[in-house]
Amino acid sequence: MRNMASSASSKGIAAIVGVGPNLGRSIARKFAHEGFTVAILARDLGRLSRFADEIAREEKAQVFAIRIDCSDLRSVREAFEGVLSLGFVEVLVYNAYQPVSWNPTNFTDIRVEHFEKSIAVSSVGAFHCAQQVLPGMVERGRGTVLFSGCSASRNGIAGYSELCCGKFAMRALSQCLAREFQPLGIHVAHVIIHGNVGAPRGSMVSTSHNRLLVGEQQQQQQSVGRDGLMDPDALAQTYWHLHIQDRSTWTQEIDLHPSNPRYM
Repeated sequence: MRNMASSASSKGIAAIVGVGPNLGRSIARKFAHEGFTVAILARDLGRLSRFADEIAREEKAQVFAIRIDCSDLRSVREAFEGVLSLGFVEVLVYNAYQPVSWNPTNFTDIRVEHFEKSIAVSSVGAFHCAQQVLPGMVERGRGTVLFSGCSASRNGIAGYSELCCGKFAMRALSQCLAREFQPLGIHVAHVIIHGNVGAPRGSMVSTSHNRLLVGEQQQQQQSVGRDGLMDPDALAQTYWHLHIQDRSTWTQEIDLHPSNPRYM
């Protein structure tokens, strides 16, 4: 864990699961900017620690880096023991994803262990993480749980069975949790990102990602121009606005598209 201050924010903890160089990092930075103590979680602890130091320095905030493997229940429990030791979790953002092939894969060629891993990270991991924080949210009568989805959350796509099945299941989970917990004061929302997420506008690096996927979650990348890329800092603003929405007008699902229809 890395931090820049000695005491947790009175606003509680924003736990961001699945933090890479683009969307996850932008979401973490936004909540740190708004005064939250932030826990960022991913598998690569070395890279995560660099992000934590950077955000903590820029935002003068507490930022903790905690390793997690969302496909492993023991790892999830141990990670959230660390998160909950920091204070109460006010916000959970689940942005984790198991990378799949850049190119479509024939169904008969998909290895069952790859299929199971994708399901484990996309939906079972979301289930486990939500179970770690919801009891505390119910006890306090408030909290926000946000899930990151993509085009594959709504439409079956030839060659992407392992991705679609995991994302479909996570969407169903978000709907079930919303109906169960929103009457208790917990806002649950599903953010569907239809497009390519690039690097923040201030970054010198510009990367393109498969339009099926959430930004940093795609491993294979290629350089492109800014046209058609969704700015992760702008997307992070949507996550923040979902958190601060008035309880009388909560959004359960939101679709975000680039303005250029060529990339939709």
